[in-house]
Amino acid sequence: MAEVASRIEQFRKMAEADPSNELGHFSLGKAYMDSALFPEASASFEKALSINPNNSKTYELLSASLLQQSMKDAAIARLTQGVKVADERGDLMPRNAMVKMLKELNAPVPEFKDAAPARPVGEGEVLCKRCGQVKPRLPKPPFSNAQGQMIFNSICAGCWREWIGMGTKVINEMRLPLSDPQAQKIFDQQMLEFLNLK
Repeated sequence: MAEVASRIEQFRKMAEADPSNELGHFSLGKAYMDSALFPEASASFEKALSINPNNSKTYELLSASLLQQSMKDAAIARLTQGVKVADERGDLMPRNAMVKMLKELNAPVPEFKDAAPARPVGEGEVLCKRCGQVKPRLPKPPFSNAQGQMIFNSICAGCWREWIGMGTKVINEMRLPLSDPQAQKIFDQQMLEFLNLK
């Protein structure tokens, strides 16, 4: 429990230091959920969505948090929005999780668009998991491990550049010494969440 309280404090500082930090609000919401502080979690997820209304996972977690507060109608509304966003972006895991939640609530499931991307992925391009668009890929994997290959195969160069800026904020605001394996684990988790790879 002390570890969760410390995470809440870390992410609260991160979100307060930069109110436009989507990742800070998203991570704070997750930490609040882990502590069963569902009204606070919902507020953090709503802030994250106001910054980036295209993060499917945020809709999924926000809806789960609303259900914990017996706010069924609000949860159904957010799930319906989230399913549409996830389908547009090709985020199958959050989409399927939200479809399952809607079915369990006996709520209608929105129609899906064609599964094919808006245009074919060409040479040197990737269908990006973060922005949901076909864009130029990175020139090479950012790391020489499986995680680097996954980023290379799933994230466009533009979204990776965005993460570089956000990653610097994460290191500075959370004071992460990357020589510490635990700090590296936190950093990697933040990166995968930002890139929509979790």
